[in-house]
Amino acid sequence: MMTTLLGGMSPRQFLEEYWQKKPLLVRQAVPGFTGVVSRDELFDLACDPDVESRYIRYQADTPGSSWTLERGPQTRGRLRGKRQPWTVLVQGLNLWVPAGDALLHQFDFIPQARLDDLMVSYAVDGGGVGPHFDNYDVFLLQGIGQRRWQIADQTDRSLVEDAPLRILKHFTPTHDWVLEPGDMLYLPPHWAHNGIAIGECTTYSIGFRSPTAQELGVSFLEWLQERIQLEGMYADPELALQDNSAEIGPAMIDQVERMLAGIRWTRRDIAAFLGTYLTEPKAHVFFESPEAPLTQKAFTRALGNKGCTLDARTLLLWSEAGFHLNGEPLCPDEADIPTLSALAHQRRLDANAVLSPALVEQFYQWYEDGFIHLQE
Repeated sequence: MMTTLLGGMSPRQFLEEYWQKKPLLVRQAVPGFTGVVSRDELFDLACDPDVESRYIRYQADTPGSSWTLERGPQTRGRLRGKRQPWTVLVQGLNLWVPAGDALLHQFDFIPQARLDDLMVSYAVDGGGVGPHFDNYDVFLLQGIGQRRWQIADQTDRSLVEDAPLRILKHFTPTHDWVLEPGDMLYLPPHWAHNGIAIGECTTYSIGFRSPTAQELGVSFLEWLQERIQLEGMYADPELALQDNSAEIGPAMIDQVERMLAGIRWTRRDIAAFLGTYLTEPKAHVFFESPEAPLTQKAFTRALGNKGCTLDARTLLLWSEAGFHLNGEPLCPDEADIPTLSALAHQRRLDANAVLSPALVEQFYQWYEDGFIHLQE
């Protein structure tokens, strides 16, 4: 797929010339692609309370309240509506459909630490989510049907007030394309875009994580508070009588300033935080242990014959601070690091991979937790 995914361009060339710089339209990026789920399968997921979904309807005859947003779970009745243009969005398709996970990881030429999820949108004729912009990069891969995409690199990002969606108040497109099944459009952050279904259609969106500095700062301080150990206790043996007892005096402020100055962090702390932060499963993600798990002896034998694969929900990343899996640090033996690195990169290990007894035992624990599975 990589030979066509970027229009014959190498990933290196794409990163140098397009990534976060300018859009790219690729005709037949995935030849013959019509999606990874049928309409009925998609609707089943949208109606599942464990799956994140949104239903969006546009009412052109209702000034001032044109857009309606309903969060899931959806109902079959809602998904049969025909009077007004509507669309349904299913988030995290990669967590529920193996082919969706495989599609998402076709984009591993972007570091996995930046990958977010695969979203699919189904729309009837005229359906869409209105002109908007995203704060992250996105690849828009057309499934069934056609969708018209209008885009613009505009500086005016003012939004319609009181709308349930982030709809641009003013949108002046500079490019206008109709995407057919298998076509793909890449958009850098902040490019305004509007996708309108031409008949029934689906679009698969590969999105990327772009946390704000505020989000990172808050999360880091939460991570740090469990790890800092400050010495000493507030004391004031030389306390002087104050004219006003309600004043927080300069001496108290000075002492607390000195005490808090002991809060320090290093580059390694930042790397360790990112390992936890980037692999921590989202709040709605749960793992399923095998109903009838193999014994460790049987698992070891099957592992050697079949190999293993990471669960779609599992995030395994590494940095100079070591490996992190699903929000927890790992402490592997040095000899096992190449194997874990290969597993993190490929998300699978084939049969007959060389594994130490310690790593086999670790894999068995992950197998019981639902973090990895034996390959079929």
